[in-house]
Amino acid sequence: MKTQIRISGSGGQGIILAGILLAEAGIIDGKKALQSQSYGPESRGGSSRADVIISDEIIYFPRAVKLDTLLCLTQEAADKFIDALKSAGTFIYDSSQISINPIDGEAIGIPFSELAIKKFKTTMVTNILSLAFTCRITNTVSLYALRKALRKRIKPKYVDINLKAVRLGVRLAEEYLSEGSLLTRE
Repeated sequence: MKTQIRISGSGGQGIILAGILLAEAGIIDGKKALQSQSYGPESRGGSSRADVIISDEIIYFPRAVKLDTLLCLTQEAADKFIDALKSAGTFIYDSSQISINPIDGEAIGIPFSELAIKKFKTTMVTNILSLAFTCRITNTVSLYALRKALRKRIKPKYVDINLKAVRLGVRLAEEYLSEGSLLTRE
């Protein structure tokens, strides 16, 4: 098994942290993992992406080229990276920020940033909410490993709110998986 995932959005959304957490969760699960990142010169608001490759075997090529999963939190990221998604890949996006054209493969739109504001009164956890949703939908890493990586990497004063965001992301994914069209599905 080898999975290539890109998490993308803008600077300040915690994209790089989400990629680090995903790669670390893969390692906790006993897999090989590689994480790389790219961001614009602006510290906030510029383009940002984290690529993660998780595999049962040695990873010989360090770039994510044909994405199995693309998670986008901004329209700019969706426009920029949609062509890197495999034709049967999974596209997960923040439907409160992105309007998309139909694609080959699965597209799942969830209003992540709106839900973060509604449930947590901040967009700060949008990255973790969307990452947990993505992890549950794709089963790339275990939720146990994701929570363990989060506890290790997040500042202690932010652990509780982020664990609550994980729970919400998982619950949304469970609803999506059990009821399919309950959530926006393009």
